[in-house]
Order: sequence, then C-alpha cells, then structure tokens
Amino acid sequence: MRVDDFDFELPEDRIALRPARPRDSARQLIVHPGGEGELSDDIVANLVNHLRPGDALVFNDTKVIPAQLEGTRERDGAIARVGVTLHMRVAADRWRAFVRPAKKLLVGERVRFGSHEGTMCSAGLLDATVAEKGEGGEIEFAFDLSGPDLDIAIATAGHVPLPPYIASKRGEDEQDRRDYQTVYARHEGAVAAPTGGLHFTDDLLQRLRAHGVEEHFVTLHVGAGTFLPVKVDDIADHRMHSELCEVSAETADTLNAVRARGGRIVAVGTTSLRLLESAADETGIIHPFHAPTDIFITPGYRFRAVDILMTNFHLPRSTLFMLVSAFSGFETMHRAYAHAIANGYRFYSYGDSSLLFPQDTQ
Repeated sequence: MRVDDFDFELPEDRIALRPARPRDSARQLIVHPGGEGELSDDIVANLVNHLRPGDALVFNDTKVIPAQLEGTRERDGAIARVGVTLHMRVAADRWRAFVRPAKKLLVGERVRFGSHEGTMCSAGLLDATVAEKGEGGEIEFAFDLSGPDLDIAIATAGHVPLPPYIASKRGEDEQDRRDYQTVYARHEGAVAAPTGGLHFTDDLLQRLRAHGVEEHFVTLHVGAGTFLPVKVDDIADHRMHSELCEVSAETADTLNAVRARGGRIVAVGTTSLRLLESAADETGIIHPFHAPTDIFITPGYRFRAVDILMTNFHLPRSTLFMLVSAFSGFETMHRAYAHAIANGYRFYSYGDSSLLFPQDTQ
C-alpha cells in the first residue's frame, strides 16, 4: 500500500492546543466495524459502559522527561546554537538524540546545554561530547554527568518536547508539564506522552475498578521518532525507530490468565498495543519482554494479544493511522475519521479519544 492511501484533509481548527478539562470530559468515538451502529458518539467518562467485568486495561506507565535541550558548540572561536531532542537512553551517561543542525557537529566535539552563567545551581550544568553519528542525523551524546545526577540536570535544563503541530502554534509552559503526563506515570524515560492515556482521571479509574475492570501496566519509553513523518511512497519501505520497553513476567502471566477466562485485553494507546504485540507469540500468549521494539503495524497484520484499542485521533499519512486502519479496517477508519472531522472532534495529542473494536476478519 502507498502512504497516499492514508491521507485525509484535516481542518486546522480541529487540532487541539489544550486538553479537555476535566480530562475524562473529552469526547470518545466508539467504533464497531461493519453493519448498523458502526459509529457512535460518547465521552471518555462513560468508558465503563463499554467494558465488561473481567476485562483488563493495559496502560503504558512511562513518564515524560523534559527532553528538549538547547545548547551551543564552539569551534575556532565561533559559537553555534544546537537544538537537541533526546529520544533513547543507551547508558547511564549516554543518550541518542535528534539534532538541529546535525551535519555541522563532529565526533569528539563538545556541546554545552543550558546556561553556565549567573546563579544556576550545579544541577543545571550540562556538558556532553559527540560520541557517535548515525544515519539520518541521529547523534549519540556522552554526558559528563551520569545516572540520577544526569536526570536532575536534564530536568533543570530541558523543556517538554511538545509535538510540532502544537509547538508551531504556541510555546510550552508550566501547564504542559502537568497536562502532558498521565496520572499514572511512573518510570521516567519518554520524550513524548502515551497520549491515549491522558484522558484518565483518578475518579474514572476508581469507577472502572468498581465495575470489575482490571488495570495492568507495561512500559514503553516513547521516542522522538513518533513525531517523524513517513518519507517513503510505499509503506513497505518505511523503517520505525526502536523504543525501549518492558513487560514483566507477573504482568504477562496475569494478562494471559485474563484471556484464558474470557476477559478482553484493552490496550490504552498505540504504545501499549505495540508492546503487547511485540511480546506475544503466534498463539497470542504474552511473554516477559525487556528489549527495544520497532514493530510496524499496517493493514494485513494479524493481531495476537489485543482485543480493544483506546487511542486518540492521529495524523494523516502517519504510522499510527496505518495501525488503527489495520486494527478496525481501512475503510472503517476512513469513515470514522470523516465522521470525527464532520462532528467537531479534536485531534492529536491533546485531542479527543476513540474506542476501537477489531474488524471481523481478524
């Protein structure tokens, strides 16, 4: 299939610049592929009405770090500015990053992030060496700090890397540090939020528990590659950036037990889905998993581990629109997105939600 097959027109005013308040007041499009009642409108607060006791919600508990850094490089007395978005930690003192402008940095050069002037405390001092240069402008930095000291320095010097479709319209502020984080975030390492879960509130979680819906957690540290456009014409030629993730043995066993007794696995967000599908074998059994994944899901993929998907509305021509088209059907999702646009749904990271059921052919 071609990338053009996944294109659609989205009016500019459908892009959400702030989330709904409260979070679970966001709208939710319920998608049951095929037949009468394929599409129905609701709100996230009513999620409990669409799930059964014994179902299991699977959340990605990664925590967003302020991974966007501005720095300077000095060479022959000239100072140049460098913009960096960290996207994968590879050691206690090393991160891979996307850099602007990457071509002008040389292996062995030093980059200074933040400000070393005035009253900034030592936690804000952040220097690094260009350790490696990869394809497509990716650079590996070796920082002078390591472990928790490096984490503190990044938190002090960095900014939340808002998606470009938001950042191009307004600057990041303190509210984003709260909004662009799920209420259950635990493990630091993501440079983008698992946005399907941004709609949950403590009250909604409590009502789901009272209904008999289980909650389980996996971790996939979302990388900056999620923002990159697909640059090929044929989707078979696209390569995903890998992201670090983990499914514990306990969680794998529990989720297998849910399915064995007839419960459904509900992935909250495409990151949870991609991780569960990476951890599952051909029979649908989920195994412990601790490794990077670069799984790329397109129409024709046979889903093994996930029965229902809750996710936001995604970019035209994106890998995530390809994924939802694989899950609920190519034609169904084009109809669903047309319905969402015509009925004023809000799109992307701070936008509304959809609850997707699989197409019958799976």
